[in-house]
Amino acid sequence: MINFYSYTEGRFGQCEAPVPGCWVSVINPTPQEIKELIDVYGLDSGFVKSSLDEEESSRIEREDDQTLVIIDTPVSSMDEDKTRMFYTMPIGIIITKDFVFTISLQENQVIDEAMRGTIRNLRPDFKTRFVLQLLLRISALFLFHLKQIDKISSAAEQQLHDAMKNELLMQLLALEKSLVYFSTSLKANEATIEKIHRGRVIKLYDEDQDLLEDVLIEMKQAIEMSSIYSGILSSMMDGFSSVISNNQNIVMWRLTIITVILEIPNIIVGFYGMNTDTLPFKTSWIFPTMLIIGIVSIMTFFMMRSNKK
Repeated sequence: MINFYSYTEGRFGQCEAPVPGCWVSVINPTPQEIKELIDVYGLDSGFVKSSLDEEESSRIEREDDQTLVIIDTPVSSMDEDKTRMFYTMPIGIIITKDFVFTISLQENQVIDEAMRGTIRNLRPDFKTRFVLQLLLRISALFLFHLKQIDKISSAAEQQLHDAMKNELLMQLLALEKSLVYFSTSLKANEATIEKIHRGRVIKLYDEDQDLLEDVLIEMKQAIEMSSIYSGILSSMMDGFSSVISNNQNIVMWRLTIITVILEIPNIIVGFYGMNTDTLPFKTSWIFPTMLIIGIVSIMTFFMMRSNKK
């Protein structure tokens, strides 16, 4: 799908056909649309293929009069078992003489917000500033998703005291995996932004310096938060395993108590079922019953008391 957006008459909006200085949004293009991007708009075929490669790492590259910026953006989804997963996907930004292209395999929050005009002062005719605004929003999304990870892990921590099932463990494992993805992508993004900061690949203007500094600050903050949350989550996983093991031991201890207590009536009834006359009150059922109740009560009292200690 290919859409065109421009800034005309003081407002940002969608246009029917491409005009100089517009933004061309490409999401999950068909083979025909890919051919159109290469043949009609003259995009480098390698740049287009790299933008559509979900395994492509963040980088910046220049070829003739075209500049490619690949940046990773955070994405979240829910699995079939209702486990929240966080991962990253690349977005290709290609800057040409007349247009700015964004190419991605699927819809994502950054492109969606840009198309809806919720990113303030978005002007594709100012190509460098347009790219920096997208990078700033991507950095902010990383921080937002990292806070979501922290909230989910904190909620899981509240349930650790009586944890017995695998759902929490699977959720924490998913979060730990997500933090690895985030950490790797953030470091690659930082390297790309540092190259932009040098001004050798993309022309920077004086009014863009503050915006670029904000992007770097947000990205470094996201890297630091990812590192902190990763350490916290790793410690929590160790504690979680210990709690589960301890809870299982408590359950086994209780089952052992129940087994021992249930064996007492069988032993006493077995004695009174023997063919012998030496047992007291053999002809009466009251004494064996009271004996069973008494012994069971005493053993239950002492076992539960020792459990509290």
